[in-house]
Amino acid sequence: MKNTYDVIIAGAGSVGTPTAFFLSKAGLKVLVIEPLASTGQGSNKHAIGGVRATHSDPAKILLCANSIKILSSWQNTYGDDIEWNTCGYSFVAYDAIIEKTLKDLLVLQKSLGLNIDWRDTAGIVELVPDINADHLIGGTYSPEDGSASPMKTSFVFYSHACRMGAEFHFNEKVTAVHTKGGRISQVDTNKGSYFTNTFINAAGSWSAEVSDLLGVSIPVKPDAHEAGITESIAPMVGPMVVDIRERPGSSNFYFYQHPTGKIIFCVTPNPQIWGFYEKDTSKFLPMGCQRLIEVVPKLANARVRRTWRGTYPMTPDGSPLLGKVTGVDGYILATGMCGQGFMLGPGVGEITSHLVTDSLSDQEAQSLNALRYDRAFTSKEMLK
Repeated sequence: MKNTYDVIIAGAGSVGTPTAFFLSKAGLKVLVIEPLASTGQGSNKHAIGGVRATHSDPAKILLCANSIKILSSWQNTYGDDIEWNTCGYSFVAYDAIIEKTLKDLLVLQKSLGLNIDWRDTAGIVELVPDINADHLIGGTYSPEDGSASPMKTSFVFYSHACRMGAEFHFNEKVTAVHTKGGRISQVDTNKGSYFTNTFINAAGSWSAEVSDLLGVSIPVKPDAHEAGITESIAPMVGPMVVDIRERPGSSNFYFYQHPTGKIIFCVTPNPQIWGFYEKDTSKFLPMGCQRLIEVVPKLANARVRRTWRGTYPMTPDGSPLLGKVTGVDGYILATGMCGQGFMLGPGVGEITSHLVTDSLSDQEAQSLNALRYDRAFTSKEMLK
C-alpha cells in the first residue's frame, strides 16, 4: 500500500535523521514527518558541533563513542566532508572538588575504553598555552573527541537516507497516533494518514507533546540556552575546554576554536530557563564573555560577531529516553538528549535501528535498559 511504512519517525533533527539513515540502510521503508521546512531546523541548527564520549554515564559514553566512530570515518566511508575535526576535549579543574570529581570518573571512563588521561597544570597549558594558569590544578584530556558541522552532518544523513528510499515530509505535523490491539497502527498528520506498526518519537523538545497523543507522559521539558561566536583569530585553543565551576547565573562554561579561527562559547544557565525561548537576551553576552576572559584572558579583545538561542530537551537526570514503551507495542522513544543530540544522534540512530531489526548486541541491550523511559531518575550526569 502506498501509505504504508515499516517505520514512521516524528522529527527530522539530530536524532531522527540519522535514525532514518540507519533504518533505510537496513532495508526498511521509512517515513520521517517534520513540522518545519527542512531537516535540522529545530534544536540541531543551534548546536555548536562538539562531539565527546567524555561523560559520567556508561550508556552515554558508549553511544557517543560510536557516534565518534561514525562521524570521524564518514568522509572516508561515504565521501562527504562534514568538517570533522579531532580536536579533543579538556575538562579543567581550578579547585580540589572538581579535581576529585574528574579523577574519580577516569576509572569508569577508562574501563569503557575511553582514551582519556589526567594532565597536570603544565600539561593543560601545553594544550591551551593562553589558558589562565592561576589556581589551575590540571584537567582531563580525551584526544579522540572532536567536532563537526551540524548543518553539513544533518544534510548528509538526510541525503543518504533519501538515496536509500527514505521519505521526508516537511511542513507536516503529527496530529494523532492510533493503536489497534495495543499496537501502533496509524499516524495522522495535518496532511494525511499513514500506516505502520512502528512509530519512533525523535521530536526532541517537542517530544512530550507527541507522546501525549498516545497517552504516554514522558519527562522531557525544553530548557533555553544561548551561544556566541567571535571573529576569526589566530590559532590559540586546541581542544574544546569545559569549565564546570559554578558562577552567578551559570553552572558551567565551555568553548572551542573552530578550524576557521572563530571562538564558539556557551554557558549553562542557573537556574534553568524552561520554555521555548529562541530570542537572544541581554544577560548572556556579559556573562559568557566574563567567563571566557576568566579562562583565557587574552580573548578580552576578541569581537563577538553573533549570538543565538535554542532549546535543550531535558530529562530529570540529564540522560536520554531510549527504547520501547511498555503497553504500546511498536512505540519507541529516541528523545531527551539534554542538549547533546548532535553528539548522541549517530549512535542513537544506529542502536535504534538495531532495536527495530531485533539485532541488538548484549552491550546495546544493557544501554537501552539503563536509558528506559520508566527508570527511577536517581542518578545525575556529572559532565553536562
